[in-house]
Amino acid sequence: MGYRRFGLRSDHRRAMLRNIVTSLLKEERIETTEPRAKDLRSIAEKMITLGKRGDLSARRQALAYLLDEDVVTKLFKEIAPRYEGRQGGYTRLVKTGYRRGDAASMCIVELVK
Repeated sequence: MGYRRFGLRSDHRRAMLRNIVTSLLKEERIETTEPRAKDLRSIAEKMITLGKRGDLSARRQALAYLLDEDVVTKLFKEIAPRYEGRQGGYTRLVKTGYRRGDAASMCIVELVK
């Protein structure tokens, strides 16, 4: 299978990923479980690539996925220009250990400076 299911229905999984990507672009650094972070990375990179394109069609595609208009504005005005000379690899995963309680492997996802 090409994606992780996380034990969720498809609509719940999509909503969770939309929330996580929106939070990452808003805060520029979040902590989550490792499998979620790995799925989040590909979507976040696509959103930044849309921001680098910068045209109206790309903005509408980003608005259709991200939950907050202010985050889309930040993506196109602040985040995307930062990566103008970079061909991918906009995010970094840093493993932080295991969560107390269920021992899920945790990691920090951050945008590369």
